[in-house]
Amino acid sequence: MNSITKRWLRGSLLITFILVASVVGVFIYSSRSGFYTGAQQAMLNRLSSISGQLNLTGGQNPSQTAANRSRLLFRVVEQFDAKDKFELMLLDAAGQPLATSSGARLSYEQPPEDFKDALESAFGYASGIFTSAEQEHIMAVTVLVPDASEDVAAMRMLTSLTLIDKAIAQRALLAVGVGVCVLLISIWSGLFFVRSIVKPVSQIEEAATAIARGNLKTRLPEAPYDDEIGRLCNTINQMAEELSKTEKLQNEFISSVSHELRTPLTSISGWVETIAQLRDPEDENYRKGLAIIGQEADRLYGMVEELLSFSRLQSGVPLECAQLDLVAELTDVVLFMEARMKQEQIKADYEEPEVLLPVWADPGRLRQVFVNVLDNAIKYSPAGGVISIDLLQGGENVYVKISDQGQGIAPEDLENVKLKFFKGRGAVRGSGIGLAVVDEIMTALNGWVDIDSELGKGTTVTLCLPLYTQHPAAGLEPESGSQPEQMDKMQP
Repeated sequence: MNSITKRWLRGSLLITFILVASVVGVFIYSSRSGFYTGAQQAMLNRLSSISGQLNLTGGQNPSQTAANRSRLLFRVVEQFDAKDKFELMLLDAAGQPLATSSGARLSYEQPPEDFKDALESAFGYASGIFTSAEQEHIMAVTVLVPDASEDVAAMRMLTSLTLIDKAIAQRALLAVGVGVCVLLISIWSGLFFVRSIVKPVSQIEEAATAIARGNLKTRLPEAPYDDEIGRLCNTINQMAEELSKTEKLQNEFISSVSHELRTPLTSISGWVETIAQLRDPEDENYRKGLAIIGQEADRLYGMVEELLSFSRLQSGVPLECAQLDLVAELTDVVLFMEARMKQEQIKADYEEPEVLLPVWADPGRLRQVFVNVLDNAIKYSPAGGVISIDLLQGGENVYVKISDQGQGIAPEDLENVKLKFFKGRGAVRGSGIGLAVVDEIMTALNGWVDIDSELGKGTTVTLCLPLYTQHPAAGLEPESGSQPEQMDKMQP
C-alpha cells in the first residue's frame, strides 16, 4: 500500500540525496583540481624562474652560446635546492634524461607523454600525471628550451602527489561526512514532519471509518497546530456533532410521527369497530363515527403529503416557476384558511393591498409556504387570538409578515426551528418538518425566511422574495432577497 512516507522517500528525500551528492562531488572535484593546478603552477613558476635566471627565454644576450647555456643548465640541476620536493631533469631531443637533480641515471623506453605534448603545444610546455612502479602518483611538467643549448631540448620537473592526494582524501572524507550529516538531519526532520501529518491523517481515517459505520460518538483529539490538519480535525468533529444531532432529531421525528400516525389510526380503528356494530345509519353515533373517520383520514393524508413534499424537495424536484401576483396568491390562501380560523375562534387581521407585486415563483410551492406558516400560527394561537398578516416592500424585495399571539418559541429552540425533524418544547401535533419545508422552498425561490419570537407574546415569521423584473429566459433571473434598510407597508 502506498503511503505518504514512501512517497516522501521516493520524492523529497531522493532529490535531497541527489543534491547533497552533487554538492559533495563538485566540492571533491574542485578541491582535487585546485590542488593539482596549484602543484602544476608551482613547478611552472620554478621552471620559468630558472629560465629567467639563465636568460634563456629569448636569447636576449648574444654572448650566450649554446655550450654556455648547456653548462649553465647542468650547473642549475646539480645545485637545485628543492630536491626534497621536486626533481629537476634535463631532456634531450629524444626525451631521454641527460641529468637529474637526484643524480640518478634514468632511461625511458618511450619519451614521456608530457614531453611529446610539449613538443606539440603552441606554448612550449605541458604537464601530465602518471603512476610510478611503486604505485605512487607523480606529476610532471615539461618546458621546452627556446634557444639551442647543445643536447638539452627541455627541462622536466617532477613531484610526488602523495601528500596532495592525502589532503584531497581528507577533504573528501570531510565533505562526505558533512553530506551524511545533512542527509541524516534531513531524514530526521523529514520523518518528524511526515509523522506529524501521517499520525493525524491516520486518526482522521479511523474516525471517518467509524463514523461511516454509524459510530457517531467518535471524536478526534484536539490538534496541537492550527493548520490545515487541525482545521480538518475540527471539521470532522463538527460533522460528527451535526450527524449526531441529525440522528437524534431523526429518531425523535420517527417517534413523533409514529405517535402522530398512531393517534388517528387508533381513532379510525375504534370507530370502524363501533360502526360495524351499529345497524341504523340514522344513529347519531353512526354519523359521528363517519365524520371522525373522515377527519382523521384527512389528517393522515395531510401528514403524508407533507412528508412526501419534503422528500421531493430534498431530491431536487425542479420548480415550475411563473410570474405571479404575490398579493393574489396570499389573499387566496388567507380565504382558504379563513374557515379553519373561525372554527378555532381566531381572527385574521389582513387587508388586501390594491397593488400588483410580481414575483417569479412556483404557485403550488408558494401556496404551500403560506399554508404551512398560517397553519403553525393557528395551531399555536389561543382562542380569541389575532393573526396579523402584512405585506411590505423594501427596495427590490417584497416581504410577508405573519404574526400570532401564541405561546412563542423558547430562545434555545429558536435557532433550530427550521431544521428538519426538530420539535421544540411545547410543540403540538405535527411532523416537525413544516418550517423545514418552508425554508427549503424559500431558498429555492431565491428568498429567505426569518423567525422572531418571544415566549408568552407570540411569533413573527417574515418571508422575503425578490420582486420580478425580467423573465429568466431573457437572461436575468431574480436575485436572492436581502435584508432591506427600510420596509414600507402596502396600503390597501
